[in-house]
Amino acid sequence: MNAVTVAEPKPPFVRHQKVNVFFNPATLPWTEWVMPHTWFKLLNVDLKTGGFTMLLKVGPNTQAPIHHHIGAIEGIMLEGEFGYDEDRGATGWYVWEETGAIHTPTTTTGFVLYAVVHGPLAGYEEDGRLAGLIDAEMMLGLARANNAADHIRVPLLYEFREA
Repeated sequence: MNAVTVAEPKPPFVRHQKVNVFFNPATLPWTEWVMPHTWFKLLNVDLKTGGFTMLLKVGPNTQAPIHHHIGAIEGIMLEGEFGYDEDRGATGWYVWEETGAIHTPTTTTGFVLYAVVHGPLAGYEEDGRLAGLIDAEMMLGLARANNAADHIRVPLLYEFREA
């Protein structure tokens, strides 16, 4: 049998991104979101999954319309509280909403949530019709319209032209 020679391991070469990896979200304006009394700061997008990362701010005494998580959401409550009936989270708590969840969360105090959205959200009208789809491209469009997306670098995959 032939002996296999194994080379001595070498540490990997240090590789830094050529662009800044940090930015201060406090410099971003709040952008109105898809329902009354909600605002967001878009931190990043994933055009492959339709997911996005954001700070979400919701005013007091707000109930979200019924919506469906096509991708899971996880986050950390930075301020306030929200929840579903008796299952409620507060400042400092972690939240995980599974893929497939369909619900209408409420808040009495309002809240700010750091959220990683792993895929689109589908919102519904009261009669069950699809009201809209919230995904990375939609969020990026809303943030760009509010001059709040210059820090987000997405690959240029398509050329968009007016029809």
